[in-house]
Amino acid sequence: MLNEVLWFAMMAVNFGAILLAYRLFGKTGLFVWIPIAVIVANMQVLKTVELFGFTNTLGNIVYASSFLVTDILSENYGKKEARKAVYIGFFALIMLTVLMNLALVFIPSPEDFSQESLAAIFRIMPRIALASLAAFWVSQTHDVWAYHFWMRKYPGVQFLWLRNNASTMVSQAIDSALFTLVAFWGVFPGTVLMEIMITTYVMKWIVAALDTPFIYIAKKIKASGRAG
Repeated sequence: MLNEVLWFAMMAVNFGAILLAYRLFGKTGLFVWIPIAVIVANMQVLKTVELFGFTNTLGNIVYASSFLVTDILSENYGKKEARKAVYIGFFALIMLTVLMNLALVFIPSPEDFSQESLAAIFRIMPRIALASLAAFWVSQTHDVWAYHFWMRKYPGVQFLWLRNNASTMVSQAIDSALFTLVAFWGVFPGTVLMEIMITTYVMKWIVAALDTPFIYIAKKIKASGRAG
């Protein structure tokens, strides 16, 4: 039960931090959150915990929060700014992988105590790195496109919940499927692959559903002129 309470607390911290960044720094704060999300998610994903009777990774919440950010940017600033956030996140993920793996090549001093711990976190196998990059790029690009598709079809603040959820939930399904297949095809049996894919998506789906009030708050912050 403690893990479930902490999981919802972590979700509240993530969503609250996004709104705080937006309130303090405006659009720039949202751009800053994207690399925070992708970098932290790629570290947290290494830790597995029991949640609601299933084994899950911790990176789902912070990674899913990046979809809230691109939806806020799409709603308040348009497709171009949302795409810019996707480019920033993709660049951050590439540079994290390159720079940290380059750092691991250095010969540590006899007094060093961190090499093995850093290697365990950042020496990402090429296949996992490729899966993460592909899933982020495809799912986030779809999310921006889908948000504006639903915005054109159902404009107006009364349909804000629809375009937020319709774009994010499909995009996260793409993300979960693509990452699982690229990273683990041939590693696990098909039934295990499906279990990983489904449980990962369900957790992200919950995050997507619960982030809806926060996009309304961000809309009000923009309308009131209090963003940044």
